[in-house]
Amino acid sequence: MTALTENYRVLVAEKIAATGVDMLKERFDVEVGTDWTREELLERIGGFHGILIRSATKLDAEVLERADNLKVVGRAGVGVDNVDVQTASKKGIIVANAPEANTVAAAEHTVALILALARNIPQAHASLTSGKWERSKLGGTELDGKTLGVLGFGRIGQLVAIRARAFGMRVIAFDPFTADSRYREIGAEKAENADEVLAAADFLTLHLPKTPETQGFINAETIGKCKDGVRIINVARGPLIVDEDLQAALDSGKVAGAALDVFTTEPITDHPLFGYANVVVTPHLGASTAEAQDRAGVQTAEQVVAALTGGSVTTAVNIPAISAEDMEVLGPFVPLAQKLGTIAASLADSVERVEIEYLGRIAERDTRLLTLSVLTGLFAGRTEEGVNLVNAPTLAEERGISVAETRETNARDYSDLVRLTLVGGSESVRVVGTTLGQLHRPHLLEAWGQRFNLQIDDPHLALFRYSDVPGMVGRVGSSLGEAGVNISAAAVGRQAPGEGESDLAVMAVTTDGAVPQAVIDQIASSDGFVSGRSISLG
Repeated sequence: MTALTENYRVLVAEKIAATGVDMLKERFDVEVGTDWTREELLERIGGFHGILIRSATKLDAEVLERADNLKVVGRAGVGVDNVDVQTASKKGIIVANAPEANTVAAAEHTVALILALARNIPQAHASLTSGKWERSKLGGTELDGKTLGVLGFGRIGQLVAIRARAFGMRVIAFDPFTADSRYREIGAEKAENADEVLAAADFLTLHLPKTPETQGFINAETIGKCKDGVRIINVARGPLIVDEDLQAALDSGKVAGAALDVFTTEPITDHPLFGYANVVVTPHLGASTAEAQDRAGVQTAEQVVAALTGGSVTTAVNIPAISAEDMEVLGPFVPLAQKLGTIAASLADSVERVEIEYLGRIAERDTRLLTLSVLTGLFAGRTEEGVNLVNAPTLAEERGISVAETRETNARDYSDLVRLTLVGGSESVRVVGTTLGQLHRPHLLEAWGQRFNLQIDDPHLALFRYSDVPGMVGRVGSSLGEAGVNISAAAVGRQAPGEGESDLAVMAVTTDGAVPQAVIDQIASSDGFVSGRSISLG
């Protein structure tokens, strides 16, 4: 041991794998305080340089403000909801988690539920142990030759698909942020949209994030698009399913069975579906394997060791440190880069390659932080895993999405430009932005092939593409006004006669509140309009 590490004290506040504790003890003075009260934590946290927790310990602002020597928080698990990451970042405390610890466990549990559902295993066990022999009644169905529909084709969805292929299943999946190459490698078919998956699936498994767009995704309308007799599996997030609609579909026979590991409210013991003979339920066991829990503890311990010994903290969830000199130049472009990623993702149908161009003085700096910000905006709310500045490149790699950046110190018309292009198949989407003024306000300069200038520091953006004829801007304004949506700012991009081949114009507006999708659809489907998007910029 070196003098550097001998002086560091680490608190293990919750039970983790013994291997992880031993790893820490080899290098630091370790205290195990798994039975501490909050009062004791508040009193003693100031004496520690590192802390390991699971989900029970709350490291809120009050605790962190007393952590005068704390350098790293290790969360042995995926989420960091019990850590005030913003306060930690302000105090220069690294917050690291173990995002990959439970992926295999979750995938295996999904497959276990598919098998249990197909072969009536829980029902057969209950029947036999209650003194009945109901062999003919409990006959099941084979997986071989059946179609597994996968909604959300990230890390866990891909692992499920690999296992399903081993059972002889056809796999069809939809995730616009996974490259074609990943589908080919796994032997899965890439659907053009979610409806194609719904229509094809004999078994439908959900691996989606919980966002306003995905909440209640499985409802009466989407179930109606499924095959009669479909079986639905959810090991992702409870709110993805409208319970009442699933119950009605089970009652009608439209859905032949369901397997649920997650619920809208947890813990729960009186769910209306618990009494259904064709429903298999487990109490959120997706990540609950001894190996996953041990892996989480060991991975987190490794991150704490790295943070306290000058190593690379590969799973940090807060902003990695960069030099003050670089931050002075690049800092104002971080929110712009993230917004451009979000906007481009909303306009793209699929993504296989991300191309980022930095022009102007920012090109003289190490622009990797801006690239990470672009990827964070690109994936935010679109992957089952949470995305941050550290894991964004991994998410891109796992989905077969290549990332390239180029730098040019000269920029035309503006001091600095960020130009982002998303390529998917034969289609590409480009957005361009910059910051302006002493406050470095973010501005969108190009989208959907048209140039304009719109300040985008409001939380909501709407874009419309339409035939370049008189009166169209007024129609958008009237429709938004009728819906009670207040426009903060607006800009129009159009080509002067003879400048180009396109006869389409683009209108971009920022609004105080989100434009309802129904309003977007109503405008986009009206005469002369081609498309519309409502985008939350966070």
